[in-house]
Order: sequence, then structure tokens, then C-alpha cells
Amino acid sequence: MTTWVGRTAAEIAAAVREKRVTPREVVAEHLARIELLDARVGAFRTLRAEASLAEADELATRDLDGLPLAGVPVAVKDNLPVRGEANRLGSAATPDTPADHDHVTVARLRAAGAVVVGLTNVPELCVFGTTDGVHGIARNPWDTSRTAGGSSGGSAAAVAAGMVPIALGNDGMGSLRIPAANCGLVGLKPGHGTVPAGIGHGDWFGMAENGPLATTVEDARLMFAVLAGTDAVRPPGKEARRVAVSVRSPLVGVKITRPYRAAAHEAARLLATAGHQVRPADPPYPLWLGTTSLAHWTAGTALDAGELDPRLLTRRTRVHAAVGRRFLNSVRKGDRREQLRRRLEPFFAEHDVLITPALARRGPAAAAWHERGWLRNLLANTTYSPLTAPWNLTGWPAMSVPFGTLPGGAPCAVQLVGRPGSELDLLALAGQLEVLHPWRRTASLD
Repeated sequence: MTTWVGRTAAEIAAAVREKRVTPREVVAEHLARIELLDARVGAFRTLRAEASLAEADELATRDLDGLPLAGVPVAVKDNLPVRGEANRLGSAATPDTPADHDHVTVARLRAAGAVVVGLTNVPELCVFGTTDGVHGIARNPWDTSRTAGGSSGGSAAAVAAGMVPIALGNDGMGSLRIPAANCGLVGLKPGHGTVPAGIGHGDWFGMAENGPLATTVEDARLMFAVLAGTDAVRPPGKEARRVAVSVRSPLVGVKITRPYRAAAHEAARLLATAGHQVRPADPPYPLWLGTTSLAHWTAGTALDAGELDPRLLTRRTRVHAAVGRRFLNSVRKGDRREQLRRRLEPFFAEHDVLITPALARRGPAAAAWHERGWLRNLLANTTYSPLTAPWNLTGWPAMSVPFGTLPGGAPCAVQLVGRPGSELDLLALAGQLEVLHPWRRTASLD
């Protein structure tokens, strides 16, 4: 008997279109895997078992030709509206009121034939790089003692555990790339304006972007095409790119550990063997980048928490929002973001792509971080994930790509960054790395 758990979205969609399997059979297999494993992983806040099977049956009555995601089970991060489901944002302070519409990205996935099987866990208001809170703890399927990352941690955990082949997340300060790096996935943060945002109150001042989490570059490219509303996204030619490699932390005082430095250097070496022009070069990160990142990170939370009852928020979220209220006026002006873009543009005039470590160190323990103090959370987040925030501030595309393993066997990862409009270049380079240095697709929890 053919099993569809562990197969890619592209493989599933092709089989459904060719009528080798029905959407119900595919969805039912993935629901069974969720029921089997999610008590150990904590990926889902809510499961749409009956609804997704009904939607799979309805899908089977449609003309499936041309549907790029025909019958593909997908998970959606619980900060995007899904019709008929409450949008809780990982908090006890949000209303348990069913949404009356789909977010535009969810609607595009459904129009492409995908079936939403559930909404995934997030940290409260999607603030932190560990996914835990009143709705549970999302664990890394490769090492369940460690966090899946955040804030798209539940989505990443679901894909890495084979519960779904692809998932929808978003990224305001690394929230796609951090869990992708932890969980051994391809996670793409598109550049500003490429995929519809509409996340929270103002998309964290335009920094937050919706994007795919997948086990393969092909699936990430396929899902990106659907989210971006393009007819087909194909990799460009194999022409040589000017690639800079840097293992310098953007934040003063934060060190990158040896496995992540080694991964970036080895990925750069492989790209050089593939014919790309690779050289070491550090972006001119300003000394004020740390304070600017903190200001935007906290101010975004201040906006999202503004209409909620503070008594129902966890202490770390209340403190984060209180700090952010002091920065609202300056952050709204956008002066620092524009200064950062102007400072980094000459670097990307000389280089097409930047490759860096994805993280500074492995993810923290899977624990109730929401019960711990704000400063402890702040230090845990910044010391393990300092490399993602600059590219939300600039609004440029960036992605996490699996590359090698850490001591103990959990995945390691590198980050690829490009100038505006370079999503296809990044996906093409990631595809070359996938061929040159293949990665394991899903964790074994059976």
C-alpha cells in the first residue's frame, strides 16, 4: 500500500491530479499521523479533522487539472484568519470567535487545491523565538527536548514531523527562518510587497511577511508561486552569482558557535565549486542595529497588544509591549530602516547574495518560557538568533536552508539573503545546495 505521509507536496499534487489517489485518502493519512504524534510535538493549536475531510471530498468534485496543490494538506499559523476558526495568536487575551473569512494567502492556497488541516501553535502574539504558551509547547521533532523555534514554531514542527508536507508561516524578525533552521526545513521570507501580508496591526511596521515552510526547495518554490499569485515560478539559469560569505554576528557581543560558522563556510565552498564567485565579506552592520531591532520588535508588540486586556497577557508580553510603547513614535517614522537600507545597498551592489549562519547556536530547551521573566526571554532569543532581524528591517528577501547536522544529530542551517526581487535567485542557489549537500527531509518519531 502506498503511503503519502512523507511525500512532497509536488508528488502528492501530481498523484491527485492523475487520480492515483483521492484528496480524502491523502488528508486522512496525514490526520492519522497528527493524532499519533502531536501529543509529543505540540504543533497544532486546533485540528480541523472533520472539516478538512469534508473539504477534501468537495475538492474531489472539482476539475483538478492545473491545481498546483491539488489535495495537499497544509497547516496555517494561528495568526492568520481561517474561515470558521478562532484566531487566537497564542494568547488567552484574544477572543474565541470564528473568523468569517480566509486571509488572502489562505484563500490562495485553497484555490490552488490545498486542504487546511489545522492551525498551528505560536508564542503569545507571535513575539518570541520559542513557541510556548497557554496552548502548549511546540517541540523540535529532531530533538523534542528543544524548542521548535518561533514564532512559526508549530508550523515548522508540523512539517518536520511529516504531519503535513508544507505549512504557512510568517516572519517579522526571523519567525519563519528561525524555526526552519531548528527543524531542518526550507523557510523563505519574501521581500516586502511580494506576498500579501495583512498580519496583525500594520505588519509590524511593514516588516512582517508571509511565506512557506517546506522540506524541499521544489515545494518551497511551488508554495511561493501560489502565495505570490504567479502563474509559475521556475529557477533562473545557472549563471554564476557573486556570493559573499560572512560569519560575523550583526549584534555586538553575540558569538556564532563553531557548527554554524562551519556550515556557512562549507556551503560557500560548495557554491564556489559550482562555479559561483565566492569571497568572504562582512556587511557593514551599524553599531546601533541592536537597539533599532529591539525598538521595532517591542513596538510591534505594543501595537498588537493595544486592544487586549493586559490582565490576560503573560508577564513577558506585558513587559515587551510596555517597552515598545516608548519607541512607537520613532519607529513609525522609519528613519532607521531607511538608514540601514542605504548603508547596506552598496554591499549588495557588489554581491548578488549573502550567505551567513542561520543561527548562532542551537535552539533553547522546550520549556514554559512564557512563565519566565522578560529579560531571560530577551537574552535567550538574541543570543541564539541574531542573524535574521536586519533583513526584516530592510524588507529584503532571506531564507533558511538546511545544511549538515549539529552534534547529536539535529539539523544545522545557513541563511541566504538577496536584494529586492531576488527570491528566485535565492531558491536557485538553495536548490544547488540541496543537490550538492542533500538533507534529511523529516524526523523519525515512530
